[in-house]
Amino acid sequence: MGDTPDGATRETRSRVLIVDDEVFFLEAIDEILTEGGFDTVRAEDGESALERAADPAIGVVVLDVRLPDMDGIQVLACIREMRPELSVIMLSASTDQEIVLEALRLGAADYLAKPLHDEELVLAVGRALEGYEANAARRRLRQRIDRLVEGMERLSQVVRLAAPDERVDVLRQGIVDSASVVLQANRASLMLADADREWLSVVASRGVDVDPTTMSARKVGEGAAGTCFAEGAVLCVPDVQADTRFSGRGAGSYEKQDFACVPLVCLGVPVGVLCLTEGEDADGLSLEETNVLRLLGMQISEFLAADPEVERLLASAQVAEVEGVALDGIGTLDLLDTVDGDAEIAQAICEAVAAEVEPARVLGAALGAVATRLRAAPVAIHLVDPERTALLREAQVDGGVAADRSRLPLDRGLSGAVVQTGQLVAAPEPEQDPRFDAETDTAEDGLVRPFLCVPLRLREKVVGTVRVFLEPGSPASPRTAEVLGAAFSAAVRNVLLYRSLLQSIEEVAEARKNARA
Repeated sequence: MGDTPDGATRETRSRVLIVDDEVFFLEAIDEILTEGGFDTVRAEDGESALERAADPAIGVVVLDVRLPDMDGIQVLACIREMRPELSVIMLSASTDQEIVLEALRLGAADYLAKPLHDEELVLAVGRALEGYEANAARRRLRQRIDRLVEGMERLSQVVRLAAPDERVDVLRQGIVDSASVVLQANRASLMLADADREWLSVVASRGVDVDPTTMSARKVGEGAAGTCFAEGAVLCVPDVQADTRFSGRGAGSYEKQDFACVPLVCLGVPVGVLCLTEGEDADGLSLEETNVLRLLGMQISEFLAADPEVERLLASAQVAEVEGVALDGIGTLDLLDTVDGDAEIAQAICEAVAAEVEPARVLGAALGAVATRLRAAPVAIHLVDPERTALLREAQVDGGVAADRSRLPLDRGLSGAVVQTGQLVAAPEPEQDPRFDAETDTAEDGLVRPFLCVPLRLREKVVGTVRVFLEPGSPASPRTAEVLGAAFSAAVRNVLLYRSLLQSIEEVAEARKNARA
């Protein structure tokens, strides 16, 4: 962490490698970037630059075109081959224009002319680092979702093929194994609540050398798992020692201090918690992965409806019907088919995020995928305006049916309630809800339709909604709405990162203009 020139703080996860054989410039650049809040690494020749660029902690390279042992272009080419995702900024004298053009053709992100302007350097490096982080976030999201879909498909097949008397054990162990793969966590455990929902007991684990049946139960409301179950929210702790709620937990045999707990809610009833720790990826169990964890929890919860202990728990909660389907009429294979459908929707949204960069195309492709799979129109995203006075339409697919409303109040209707409470709405007959407002909860044509409205979250703060208007008579599934909320929250995060990157580009251009004036 460090102070930026305007007094704001900047979170720096990746480091900046500075490569220059002139000590004066090397030290000057280092000082400017350090004061700008960046972590830096130095190199004075091409060989040491390549050695240090291999470090995954490096996100940006500031590279002089002239080095004593290797040509800067050669170093750039090697970096691009070794780590093509790195952002490289070339430094050059005014006489090196041909070299600069060659560097840009080889994939350099930018170039700066010596002598350097402090603000221009800070803005250029900040822009390059944001671009690197945005691309890395997209790659991580795509990889996580791909593993999630593959893992759920694999679990579905394993459960289908298991012998009836082995199906419960196969299901439970398959859940922790799949969760470990999706989040690349070395340890995972599945905990289910008792009939009174006062205690949580481990029923399956991975990476633990102790029989789950001998592990101590956890009281609901106490400790990490108990807190997660009681609050019904994903709990991500990157460093347990830095979190005052759990800093008293003994390190024991854990090699790392990160963990995550995911609430499992089956057919509207809290039934257990999935616990993960010792992530192999430094970003695997962080706040940025909350939406993927939510998706994982939703998918796992649907599988658990076939677990006899969960069935008894649901029965004890007197759940007779959910979404118009009797509990005793739900079969394991029916549940697996439903899970597969929701996973396909999540994958389609993720593919749209990974395939596009420009915000309008990202959101348009994602909304189009939902409109097609749910046969819905219009489908739209609204974001809270900076003054938090209204919801403004960001993107939509009208399907040739009707446009959604361009502006929505924050204090009226079902849509306003979603923003205020953070709770989704899945209403087959929205006009029956006392919160319904005809001028807010309909499209521009004013017709009442089955309605899904889900909150979009960024760092657990509601920043907007997705509104889906379904065909008359279509079921409005809360389960599908949850999937939409988690997947679109991840998509919107990438859009906002991209916009931040564009803003930085404009700031760099303005700084250059002022420096040359």
